[in-house]
Amino acid sequence: MRNDYDKVFISACLAGTPCRYDGSARTEPAAVALVQSGCAITGCPELLGGLVTPRPPAEIVSGTGEDVLSGRARVLTCFGQDVSSQFISGAEQTLRLCRMFGVQRAILKALSPSCGSSEIYDGTFTGRKCQGSGVTAALLEKNGIKVETLKTEGNYCG
Repeated sequence: MRNDYDKVFISACLAGTPCRYDGSARTEPAAVALVQSGCAITGCPELLGGLVTPRPPAEIVSGTGEDVLSGRARVLTCFGQDVSSQFISGAEQTLRLCRMFGVQRAILKALSPSCGSSEIYDGTFTGRKCQGSGVTAALLEKNGIKVETLKTEGNYCG
């Protein structure tokens, strides 16, 4: 019998993959444990969208992930390069993976222009934050997948 906890999608950087913009990981033991137990699959939306590691930092300018998906905002690197299409493609690839594996819940990296689920950087590259979701988080939510940041306690796997 399946339930919400059968498979979880986890940002690859949380599971120890050095795929963040600066080539590092944000390894969280709870994420690693979920992957090792077979309860989770991992992926990096930015790599799935064709970006490389390392890469220049990027932020959503003039909006949120939802705005990027609707064409009202863009994702720019700190050098002004528009990487919106890669972020959208990565979000779409992540959604495909979630559908393929029957994922109903995603645990994503906080503050990321892809994965942030309630708060992201504000697009000024000054470290200031604003309310909103990243591109992947917005697309997953729009398609009925519950998105959250990693909790260090609780059971994600039934």
